[in-house]
Amino acid sequence: MYKDYFHLSEEPFSITPDPRYLYLTSQHREAMNHLLYGIRQRKGFICLTGEVGSGKTTLCRALLAELGGEIHTALILNPMLSETQLLRATVEEFGIVTKSRDRLSYLKLLNEFLLKVNSQGHDAVLIIDEAQDMPTATLEMARLLSNLETERQKLLQIVLVGQPELGHKLARPALRQLAQRITVRFHLEAMSAHDTEDYIRHRLAVAGASQQQENILTFDRGAVREIYRYSRGTPRLINALSDKALLAGYVYRTARIDRNLVRLAIDELKEAA
Repeated sequence: MYKDYFHLSEEPFSITPDPRYLYLTSQHREAMNHLLYGIRQRKGFICLTGEVGSGKTTLCRALLAELGGEIHTALILNPMLSETQLLRATVEEFGIVTKSRDRLSYLKLLNEFLLKVNSQGHDAVLIIDEAQDMPTATLEMARLLSNLETERQKLLQIVLVGQPELGHKLARPALRQLAQRITVRFHLEAMSAHDTEDYIRHRLAVAGASQQQENILTFDRGAVREIYRYSRGTPRLINALSDKALLAGYVYRTARIDRNLVRLAIDELKEAA
């Protein structure tokens, strides 16, 4: 609705995990480096945690782009699966064609695929998002997948991504064998006030906000402070609030988003909650 008014090519604060909009704070860069290190050094299991809306899924999308074509990747977004369903989803995500529907066949095909990938000098990575929702038995199946290896190295790198509850789940005695195999861990914190301001500017720039037009679209300092106060640096909340603030700017016909417009946006979000 407001794109034409603000001369934007697209909506800058969509909640879809588009890697183009990923703003790498210092800790996001550190998280990415941890992920890349764990994968490239074949550490087996890697765990990334963070609060709801902290940018984990977007970071995973950016990771897939960063890994390039020499690393085969599989991404599972809905991990509430049985053991056999996890195997089937993994096989399908790697593009392995099969008519079989039993666990042993999936394991055999996956092992053959991973051995072939390894013989070509390539790696394979399985990324499981929202892993805190995985049943205990399915997490154990993920651990068994890490047993697929040669005499020298792991054939499959597994990245578990989830909310802080994932860490609590992995601390259970029933999952101690899995927890002991996770050698690379990183917890993603919320953004600072400074990062929040840069994040907003970054997303506006990606969406085509021009610095040349007569009425430059801006979020003033008061608006940014109000957004940070409400969102506490959580990207998803920053997006939701900034989007509502742009709509308020459109309604009031102003390209300067200030504290009052943000407060109107907060009230609207609270009413919708």
